[in-house]
Amino acid sequence: MFAVERKNDIEILRMQYGSANAMDLNFCVELTKTVRTLTESSSRAIVLTGQGKIFCAGVDLPQLLEGGVEYVRQFLPALDEVLETLFFCPKPVIAAVNGHAIAGGCLLACCADRRLMAAGKARIGVPELRVGVPFPTVPLEIMRARTGSSFFEEVALGGATYVVPEALNKGLIDGVVEPEQLLAEAIIVAESLAAIRPELYALSKQQARRPVREAIDSRTRLDETEIAALWESAETHAAVQAFVERTLKK
Repeated sequence: MFAVERKNDIEILRMQYGSANAMDLNFCVELTKTVRTLTESSSRAIVLTGQGKIFCAGVDLPQLLEGGVEYVRQFLPALDEVLETLFFCPKPVIAAVNGHAIAGGCLLACCADRRLMAAGKARIGVPELRVGVPFPTVPLEIMRARTGSSFFEEVALGGATYVVPEALNKGLIDGVVEPEQLLAEAIIVAESLAAIRPELYALSKQQARRPVREAIDSRTRLDETEIAALWESAETHAAVQAFVERTLKK
C-alpha cells in the first residue's frame, strides 16, 4: 500500500495503492497513520511520490457511489485528516509528482512544502466542481494557500486540469524536472530543508501556515452541515455517476 525507503535522513514515501492510488477510506486512514509514524521517526524530511504515470488519481468515485451516505460520512473526516496531517507536518515534505495528480491527488501534492513535477503529458488540478462535489473546508483552504490570490478562484472554481507548464504558472507546482531525475532532485531539495535545525523549521512552518489553521478552525457548523448535505444528496450521487460514466467512455 505504502512503501517507505530511507536514504540517510530522508524518508521516501511511495504510494502503491492499486494502479492509480485512488483515495478511498482505507487509503486515507492508512496514509495518515504512515505520515504520523514518519513524523515521529528520527528522519529529517519526507519525500512523497507515486508510481508509474500516476501520482494519485484522486477520490475513488466508484467506491463512493457504492458506499452511499454512510460511507461518505466516514470518508469526509478521513480525507480532512490525511490532508491536515500532511499539510501541518512539522518536517519538510517534498512532493515528487511523477504523473497525473487529479483532484485529491492535486491536494496531496499541494500539502507539501515543495512540489516538483515530472516533465511530460501528465495533468494536475482540482476538477471537484465538474465532478459534481463541493470542496470541504480543509481542501479549499489548502488550495487557497498554495495557489495564492492570483489564481485561487480560477483553479478552484474553474475545475480545469493543467499540463505541466500551465501548472507551474498557476502555482500548483514549484518546479519541473525530467522524469528520470525527479526523485533525485526531490531528495536534494529535502536534504537542503533538512539541514535547517528541526525545531526552527517546525516553528517557522507552523507560523507560516497559521492562517490556514485559523481558517479551518473558524469554519461554522452551518458550513459543514451544508457541505455534508451536498455530498450526501441524490443530486450529487447522480452527478458523480454521470462523471464516472463519461470518464469510462474516454
